[in-house]
Amino acid sequence: MSATSSDLQGSVEANETSTLIASDKVEGTEVYNRAGDHLGTIHNLMIDKTSGQVAYAVLSFGGFLGIGSTYHPLPWRALTYDRISGGYVIDIDKNRLEGAPSYSADQDQGHWMDRDYGRRIDEFYGY
Repeated sequence: MSATSSDLQGSVEANETSTLIASDKVEGTEVYNRAGDHLGTIHNLMIDKTSGQVAYAVLSFGGFLGIGSTYHPLPWRALTYDRISGGYVIDIDKNRLEGAPSYSADQDQGHWMDRDYGRRIDEFYGY
């Protein structure tokens, strides 16, 4: 028996299980610190091409309606999902986050190719 397009559509809509979540469902998820302060939302995920593991969640921080936002790569392992808030929690306050490695929308994105950039992110967050 072959799957119909409606069968396939139904399976696509089931984009979360008890242990897995689709990347498009993670994007836009709220991020808070341990004090409950809203820090921003997950803009996207950076996935290691070789291992297939999520390396960073990029946090959209500040700005208004996406204008003036900065983007902060957060080590994926630094985030904890909180079922009550329906968002991710990281142990950092807003003032420290402002000094974290980041970039803006108008910057060249070539820094992702720089291994030192990834090392600085991991060192900043203690990984």
